[in-house]
Amino acid sequence: MFHIIVNLALILTFIIPMSAKAEWFFFSDTAMTTAIELEMWSDDAAVAKLISTKVFAEFKRIDQSMSRYQSTSELSKVNRMAALEPVRVSGELLRLIQRSTELSTLSSGAFDITFASLGYLYDFRAAKQPSQKWIRKQLPSVNYQNIIVDEKAKTIAFKQEGTLLDLGGIAKGYTVDLGVAILKDYGISHARLSAGGDMRMLGDKKGKPWMIGIKDPRKEAQHAVVLPLSSVAISTSGDYERFFIDEVGERVHHIISPKTGRPAKGIQSVSVIGPNAITTDGLSTAIFVLGVEQGLSLIESLPDVDVIIIDAERQMHFSKGLMMPVN
Repeated sequence: MFHIIVNLALILTFIIPMSAKAEWFFFSDTAMTTAIELEMWSDDAAVAKLISTKVFAEFKRIDQSMSRYQSTSELSKVNRMAALEPVRVSGELLRLIQRSTELSTLSSGAFDITFASLGYLYDFRAAKQPSQKWIRKQLPSVNYQNIIVDEKAKTIAFKQEGTLLDLGGIAKGYTVDLGVAILKDYGISHARLSAGGDMRMLGDKKGKPWMIGIKDPRKEAQHAVVLPLSSVAISTSGDYERFFIDEVGERVHHIISPKTGRPAKGIQSVSVIGPNAITTDGLSTAIFVLGVEQGLSLIESLPDVDVIIIDAERQMHFSKGLMMPVN
């Protein structure tokens, strides 16, 4: 009888395949001049690797198409030609520029992809910034209303010569969303995808929230706060990402105010939490430029969006959705 049971067990082993053991897989790469990280729960190592390859390829594709630093990109062609004549573009680039101008309107111009018209004068590696004379000369070109979008013809044109676009404030968030769409297509329901300061969580971390730290803008490798998050995006903009200290001891950073042409003041860090990364990416820049009071006011007017602001005095400000309820 014992041998019969053993033999039956062996037969069943061949008939009924053993279920694969699910586990966490971690992958990393570099694109858009930033580190890309992908963590996912999967029961198939080969499939997980395939997914990571497709996700990272999407970042490289968008970088090749939408980087103003690559002369062959679609965006570079727009920057070269759009002041001379309407430039026909892909539907993808058209939609991203449209979304950018929507965020510009929403933030009263605090988010503006035409900041590149003046931003190119800053060289953070060489610690160089433009004179006030050059800022006055270029500032009229910094205006999102200089962009003419023809949805029917699928063209982009500029009203003014000297206008340049830079999608660095929204393209990474957009691509994070594309990556999450790939994960969903493959049936992944627990994952974390980040690109520099932009991150999106798909589901939770298998029964517990993802613990996401917001960097202390003045203390290396320390967190100002740690948040339990699930199924949301979070983007952080800070004055510590690309900066130098000038000859008078002032911090010159890369978040330029479209109104002044100078680095925005009054805030060290902004973290926006929302339903998708394209929104949180653009809004984190906008809030940084707007300042604490106007930034909080904007966030409170939007559904399903919250913010944490660390101001220049290192005081932390929360939107109402993150505050402890009062009994």
